[in-house]
Amino acid sequence: MATPQRNRYDIDETLHSPFSFKHLRRSFIYIRKHIKKMTKAFVASAVASILALCVPQLVQRALDVSVPNKDIGELVLLAGLAAILIITTILLSRLRARTLTEVGQDIIFEIRNDLFTHMQKLPFTYYDDRPHGKILVRVVQYVNSVANMLSNGIIDFILEIVNLIFIIVFMLITNVKLTLVVLAGLPILFFVLFTIKPAQRRAWQRVSNKNSNLNAYAAESINGMRITQIFTRENKNAEIFDRLAREYRSAHFKAGLISNLVQPTVDNISQIIFSFLYLVGVLWSYPMVSLGVIFAMGNYSWRFWQPINRLSQIYNQFLNTIAYLERIFETMDEPVMIEDAPDAYELPGINGQVVFENVTFGYTEGENVLENLSFKVEPGMSVALVGPTGAGKTTIVNLLSRFYDLKDGRILIDGHDISKVTLDSLRRQMGIMLQDSFIFSGTIAENIRYGRLDATLEEMEAASAVVHLNEFIDKFPERYDREIKERGGRLSQGQKQLLAFARTIISDPKILILDEATSSIDTKTELYVQKGINHLLAGRTSFIIAHRLSTIRNCDCIMFIKNGGITECGTHEELMEKKGDYFRMYTSQLMEL
Repeated sequence: MATPQRNRYDIDETLHSPFSFKHLRRSFIYIRKHIKKMTKAFVASAVASILALCVPQLVQRALDVSVPNKDIGELVLLAGLAAILIITTILLSRLRARTLTEVGQDIIFEIRNDLFTHMQKLPFTYYDDRPHGKILVRVVQYVNSVANMLSNGIIDFILEIVNLIFIIVFMLITNVKLTLVVLAGLPILFFVLFTIKPAQRRAWQRVSNKNSNLNAYAAESINGMRITQIFTRENKNAEIFDRLAREYRSAHFKAGLISNLVQPTVDNISQIIFSFLYLVGVLWSYPMVSLGVIFAMGNYSWRFWQPINRLSQIYNQFLNTIAYLERIFETMDEPVMIEDAPDAYELPGINGQVVFENVTFGYTEGENVLENLSFKVEPGMSVALVGPTGAGKTTIVNLLSRFYDLKDGRILIDGHDISKVTLDSLRRQMGIMLQDSFIFSGTIAENIRYGRLDATLEEMEAASAVVHLNEFIDKFPERYDREIKERGGRLSQGQKQLLAFARTIISDPKILILDEATSSIDTKTELYVQKGINHLLAGRTSFIIAHRLSTIRNCDCIMFIKNGGITECGTHEELMEKKGDYFRMYTSQLMEL
């Protein structure tokens, strides 16, 4: 039975490591950056709690002393003190809320920034193996959920523990025996919490999975909306979305049922203890327990179960969001397969000589695409890579760009091993044109400057003129400030390709790679593109992957890639005389015309 692939919207993700508090400890690196603000919020909360706990003492004094003695002056004084304490508590609570809101937003920014920065370095295989919707939900929704726990949750947890200590101290000062009555319900609560903990974590992990699946399918459907409508798949897609949404709803409902066992347990225990407290107080009766003491202890009992209730909610929140924290750190722990060596150096300006020495590579273990591949390309040569689908043509240029590392052998550019130079200095001197040229939302100028950020308007105009893109741009009053929609919406495939060519031209690469760059454009546009290609090829080492004969026949060298290596190599005329693999491919294309 085949193993399910991770790049499916309907396959639940699995964590590679069991739950561990190391995830929470690891998150403290974000908390430590804001320790001063969090300490400020904690002190404000602690002082507010202490002041609030003084109010029942004032009420006890009023009931046991001021009222029996009919001391109106003391009653007014106690009422004034209580009002001051309450107002001060409100102001301190407001300060705490504002401070923690700032901290929470800062943590969201830092985690999201670290996560996105790491994702920029991950290899192509990471994105090939996962639906983009499942990746996106980690960057947006999961970070939002976790940040609140790391800011408010941690502070609240510590604060409520301190509150409990203060409340217990005040209760002991008031009456020791009644304090023991209040504490009698804790063992029952702890038993319930630790009993449901494993089921609660599994339930919220399932919610995370179903939410991820739903987001993945929604993102995939939006990207493929044109195909959906072309093949009238709207109803079928709606059925699939309905199923995924129901699975998410069901998972969330079950997780909610488990989590909601905590809140009623706390409420019931607190109410039973609260009632039992008054019963015991009455049985002990006057004068052993005064009315003021019973009132104060009742107030403290209510306050005691408030932090207990809050701690149970924090506990719920912790278990609910820890699954998100695990997902975030799982992404951050994805190894950066392609990175600079510790002793990597800047690749100096190159002439463009390329040498493959016994290169062996495969995407999966035990299945090599290339075996002991060797060849040498001199500066300024144009090389066409041809051969059957899956032979390794694109793999060769991907290895040259160091999008993957070799299993064996080495690749040299002007005598420099590309594994020993920095990626930035290597790729900065290379230009790559793909069949599907990705166009970003923004202006035409911003898309062209993607090739070189400091390009001037004059340089952009010159690059556009080479591929006749200026004929398209000059139709707009805004010219280079014309806004383009996401993925180049409302641009034709040819216009996208011309824009991508201008972007490549302006980067002025020493090594040029064209991977099926002209396969999806019309004949007229191809003439423009061909002129651009001829301009680009001048004085540059180039590797061209194409099936169109007009693109490859004028190359200095044509390599036929098959069975993990080069079966034929030479000019168009030389290979036609051999009447081998290239001859058969060429003649078969002529017959199709």
